[in-house]
Amino acid sequence: MSRGLRNPVQACIGLGSNLNDPQQQVMTAIERLDALPGCKVLRRSSLYRSAPFGPVKQDDFINAVVVLETTVPADSLLARLKEMERIQGRVLRAERWGPRVLDLDILLYGSETIDLPGLTIPHPGIASRNFVLLPLREIAPELVIPGLGALAELAVNEQLPAIQRISDAYP
Repeated sequence: MSRGLRNPVQACIGLGSNLNDPQQQVMTAIERLDALPGCKVLRRSSLYRSAPFGPVKQDDFINAVVVLETTVPADSLLARLKEMERIQGRVLRAERWGPRVLDLDILLYGSETIDLPGLTIPHPGIASRNFVLLPLREIAPELVIPGLGALAELAVNEQLPAIQRISDAYP
């Protein structure tokens, strides 16, 4: 492992954006994740375009998922992700599921189950969001999600908003 990391954990991070050049926002965030101290991006999904989730009318999202090797504890990693969102221009709004410059979610943190205020892992929406399931399957099809089972066996919900792959996986 480069950067001298010891006892790393593989965390899966979901990325999404639908404001201010969403594709560039996601690509910039992936570069910044790889540059975080104690972190290294191991795998990156293709970019996907998905219809918005929830009741707010807004533009489509660009989504991706990365597998991040990290020695950073989950709660500290979450704090770093929130800071990255802020740096890239995310403004916290009262409305849920609204438009955003950048959204970063810890989907999985190794095989751990975590339930803290503001941090639930596995991410509670992981099995019901095609914009998470499809990119995650692309880069980690063998994954087993604590409490849910094998990723490969989780069904994609055809009733959810459409999702479309718009780029190949990053090199």
